[in-house]
Amino acid sequence: MTEERDHYMPSLGDIRESLALAESLASASLLTSPDAKRRLAARRLELGEDPSTGVYTPPKHLLLYLVRMGSFTSAPKILNEDTQDGDVDLPPRMSRDELMQHCHQQLGNLPPLVKRSFRRLQGQSGDTPDGVRVLQWNVLSRVCGEAVSSPCHVRVLQWNVLSQALGQMNDNFVCCPDEALEWRSRRYHIIEEIVEYCPDVICLQEVDHFNFLKTVLGTQGYRGAFFPKPDSPCLYIKGNNGPDGCAIFFKEDKFELLKVETRVLEVWRVQSNQVAVVMLLRIRETSQEICVATTHLKARTGALLSTLRNEQGKDLLDFVTSHYGGRPVIICGDFNAEPTEPVYLTLLSHQSLRMASAYATTGDVSDAAPREPPYTTWKIREEGEVCHTIDYVFYSLDSFSVEAVLDFPTGEEIGEGRVPSFGYPSDHFSLVCDFRLKSACELGS
Repeated sequence: MTEERDHYMPSLGDIRESLALAESLASASLLTSPDAKRRLAARRLELGEDPSTGVYTPPKHLLLYLVRMGSFTSAPKILNEDTQDGDVDLPPRMSRDELMQHCHQQLGNLPPLVKRSFRRLQGQSGDTPDGVRVLQWNVLSRVCGEAVSSPCHVRVLQWNVLSQALGQMNDNFVCCPDEALEWRSRRYHIIEEIVEYCPDVICLQEVDHFNFLKTVLGTQGYRGAFFPKPDSPCLYIKGNNGPDGCAIFFKEDKFELLKVETRVLEVWRVQSNQVAVVMLLRIRETSQEICVATTHLKARTGALLSTLRNEQGKDLLDFVTSHYGGRPVIICGDFNAEPTEPVYLTLLSHQSLRMASAYATTGDVSDAAPREPPYTTWKIREEGEVCHTIDYVFYSLDSFSVEAVLDFPTGEEIGEGRVPSFGYPSDHFSLVCDFRLKSACELGS
């Protein structure tokens, strides 16, 4: 009987029926009332599963379907190499101004990037009567493109740069001109956006032109590591440039690389199609060590996918805690989850890491979620306008303080067509944060 079940291959109709039931079970598992728990137990019995556990776990055949959802599994893989940027010929080192001038020359008459500026932390008002520490932001202080030179400060840039294969062939950006999605148009705007803010550490997702980034960012003294998704949806698209994945770059003159670790995230002990990268760095001038991680969690809406993302978040935290060794931690990524989703609180409530969100305006975990930016992605697809907050920079609350964050452009500044566009190369906006390392600064003073 067991052997027959192991070899059973469900039909598409069976999967759809299981998905509908699983979605209702996942929705019920997110509720906490006794009535909801009783409904959940009854529906678990429908699937012939043990109703005693509190959280719904989908059957394995459904999990295997969910983790591959988004890949074009009916099409053959097209295994291309990352070779589409062979025309890029730059000297090993360039000044920042020289590279920016080169970008402008390559972009020709295309519109300039959407202008953005920093909100700098002016000070703290202390604790309010309810114990919440409120950060006062000087919204009038506009600082753009200034490098962070102090060894006890770290500027981090987080960005989903939009996979070229997916953006051009699959994402259906109905208000974006085709020319604005061409790689020759996008690639130097991507470099402009990164180099403009002089980050010390760069965390990127949906990278499918790593060799281009490695070459061009290398002229600015950056070194990077890349880890592809095991079954990248890019590989099912004709003309792809290889798989997409996550990457971390760092300034070699500021940091010494200690270690890079990678992981394919698991969901209930089943390998998913999402990955994570952990990098351990030592600040050369102070010998202070930090841990930086990046990831890109599963997309799509619904209670079942929200539950799946939460499991990926737990696996990410296990991965980070197995390598961080007590160092200050920064976790960046596209989590594909609003602040109201379970994975957000899972990140903030980890007892060992004690994380906070850099763009939230309080230091209190329970009150942080509503104070995230109103959006980190704003696009228009065939199904309508999509405006969500799903990208974050989390940090060790005990080790770092936030001194500035890069503001998001207004709807008027973005334009009616939203992004991507000629004025911005991705459907996600970059997040840039200035961190102060408390221990290093205290020693320095």
